[in-house]
Amino acid sequence: MSAEGPALIWCPFGGEDDAARIAGQLLDEGLVACANILPGIRSLYVWQGERGDSRECGALFKTDAALLEKAIARLAAIHPYDTPAVTGWRADAAAPATAAWLGSLV
Repeated sequence: MSAEGPALIWCPFGGEDDAARIAGQLLDEGLVACANILPGIRSLYVWQGERGDSRECGALFKTDAALLEKAIARLAAIHPYDTPAVTGWRADAAAPATAAWLGSLV
């Protein structure tokens, strides 16, 4: 088990198929242990000086903090958007079994 603890990554996608494809790739590469795909989110944003309003599909990835930077970099590199909004953070707390499961990635 990793001493660094669990971490989460959030990223929107243009659709559920893209989210599932990328999630599968990150799972296969051992960078995440789980991906929760949330279709039907509405994103309001400012991009290149213009207001936007889009339907997207969100994905929450679970990993170990030791893999956080690598997983974020890989996700950004294979994401279909030119500039994907990929954010990640260390979780302050997790159930011991969850922390052990995520730590088993490292």
